[in-house]
Amino acid sequence: MTTATPVRVDARGLVPEELFGRLVARIVKDEKIEKPLAERIMTDALGFLAACGANPGAPLGPSELVDIGWHTFILYTQEYAAFCQRVAGRFIHHAPADEPGVTYEPKRDTRLRAIDAMVALGYEPDRALWGHGAKCSQCHNGCSDSNYTGQ
Repeated sequence: MTTATPVRVDARGLVPEELFGRLVARIVKDEKIEKPLAERIMTDALGFLAACGANPGAPLGPSELVDIGWHTFILYTQEYAAFCQRVAGRFIHHAPADEPGVTYEPKRDTRLRAIDAMVALGYEPDRALWGHGAKCSQCHNGCSDSNYTGQ
């Protein structure tokens, strides 16, 4: 009996190589990190966004590091909007989980659900980027696709 090996998809291919390079360069400059780590962050951010597009209404959340890639991509509004339309058929809004009176799922749960959604699409998340990490002072903790209302 043979077992089928799942086909793995490279999320980098979701955007043109030139745009990927610009996004990575921006992460290197803004975050002051090395290019190989910036490439890993951007690759997983693209896979995460594809997972959001394939799972409307599901509370998916990135890790702190992957959220850096999402924040960076949003700065390129035209390219980001076109990407969202292509992979999701809609704009994928970035919504911090800080609305008063709303109870959000634990960040760990939304991260694990995002990893599972990425794997289901054939992406191989860089597990080292999805760890718990240190607290931060920005919105990286608990951000999600705004298609999920938390209710």
